[in-house]
Amino acid sequence: MLSRRVVVTGLGALTPIGNNLDEYWNGLSSGISGAAPITQFDASKFKTRFACEVKNFDPTQFMDRKEARRMDRFTQFAMVSCDEAVIRSGLNLETVNKDRVGVIWGSGIGGLKTFLDEVSAFAKGDGTPRFSPFFIPMMIADIAAGLISIKYNFRGPNFAVVSACATSTNAIADAFYYIKLNKADMMLTGGSEACVNEAAVGGFNAMKALSERNDDPSTASRPFDLNRDGFVLGEGAGALMLEELEHAKARGAKIYGEIMGCGASADAYHMTAPHPDGLGATNVMKYALEEAGMKPEDVDYINVHGTSTPLGDPQEIKAIQNVFGQHAYKLNISSSKSMTGHLLGGAGAIEAIACLLAINKSIIPPTINHFTDDPQFDTKLNLTFNKAQQREVKVALSNTFGFGGHNASVILKKFEE
Repeated sequence: MLSRRVVVTGLGALTPIGNNLDEYWNGLSSGISGAAPITQFDASKFKTRFACEVKNFDPTQFMDRKEARRMDRFTQFAMVSCDEAVIRSGLNLETVNKDRVGVIWGSGIGGLKTFLDEVSAFAKGDGTPRFSPFFIPMMIADIAAGLISIKYNFRGPNFAVVSACATSTNAIADAFYYIKLNKADMMLTGGSEACVNEAAVGGFNAMKALSERNDDPSTASRPFDLNRDGFVLGEGAGALMLEELEHAKARGAKIYGEIMGCGASADAYHMTAPHPDGLGATNVMKYALEEAGMKPEDVDYINVHGTSTPLGDPQEIKAIQNVFGQHAYKLNISSSKSMTGHLLGGAGAIEAIACLLAINKSIIPPTINHFTDDPQFDTKLNLTFNKAQQREVKVALSNTFGFGGHNASVILKKFEE
C-alpha cells in the first residue's frame, strides 16, 4: 500500500494578489505586492493599519446570498478555491466513487470575525442572549471541511487540521497519507484564513508580530532585509486535489506534480519564538527528504516560511544551511509572503501551489522588497531578490512554521512516469 504514488490533479487559489490560479501566478511571477490600507474596518487607531486583503471579492458571485450569510469569510474563501480545484481537476462528479474521495481542510483560527461580531453584539446589549443559531457552526474551524464535503457529496475521510501557520501543510500531508495508505483515491485539501479584523490585528500588534510600516505598506513585507519589522497579515485560500496516480491516469487527468514526502516536527522551545539554532526547522526538512527518498542535492527550489520577522528569517536560513550544506548555494530560495503577506493557516496551501507552478512554468517567484543586505545572511545564497528568475525546477520544498513550535514541510516533484 505504501507504494501508491500521489499526484496533484487540481489547483485553486484565492489570494491578495489574484482571485484565481492564473491571476495568482501572474502576481507571483510579476513581483506584485498585495499590501494596502485595511478596508474591512476602521484601523486608524491601530499600530498597523494595512494588510494583504483579498480584493474585489463578492461571495454572491459564487453562491446565493442566503448561503453566503451562513458562512464566515474563511469558509467562503474555502468554497471558492475548492470549486476552482475541482473544475481544474476535470473530475466527473457523476461517475467517481464518492466514498473514496475525502476532504481535509485547515484553518489556523477559523471564524474569528463571526466570534468577534456575536460577542461584541452581546456585550453591547442588555445581557439578554440573542445569539445567531449559526454562530457556532460558522465559527468552528472544521466547518469548511464539512461544507466542502456536503457540496460535492464526498463521503471519504473528512476533518480539519489546526497547527497555526503550519496548518495547511499538515492538511496536505494528512491527505497524502490517506491516499498512500489506501484509505481514499482522491483528497481535496488545503487551507483558508480570514483574519483581517480588529481582534486579529490588535492581538498580533500586542505581540509586536506585525510590521508597522504604515507609510509604505507595499514594501512592508521584506523577508531577509536588514530593516524588516514583522509580518504582514494576509487572507485567502488555496486548494489542491490529490489523487492516486493510477486513478488519475485512468481518467486522463492533467498532473501538475507529484508529492514525494512530508515532514513534521516540533521546536519544543517557546510559545512564539523559533528555536535559536533552527533545530525544529532542520529536523522537519530532513524528515521530508528521508520520506521522499531524496538527497539534499536533488532539491532545486525552496519556498521558505520567510515571514519578514527579525528572529524567524535567520533561524530558517540557518536550518537550510544545516541541511543542505554546500548545495544551499546552488538552490533558489524565495519567500512568496513578500507578495501575499502571511495567510496564517492558509499559507502552506498557496505556497505549495507556488512550488507546483514554479515546477510547471520553470520560473522562481521572487522575494520582493529587498533594499538593504543583512549581514546575518550569506550574500552568496540566491534568495531570488526582487525579480523572478528562470530555472528548470524538478524538485521543490515548501516550509511552514507555526506558533507553538509546529513545523511542516512538503516536497513536490515534476511528474515523470
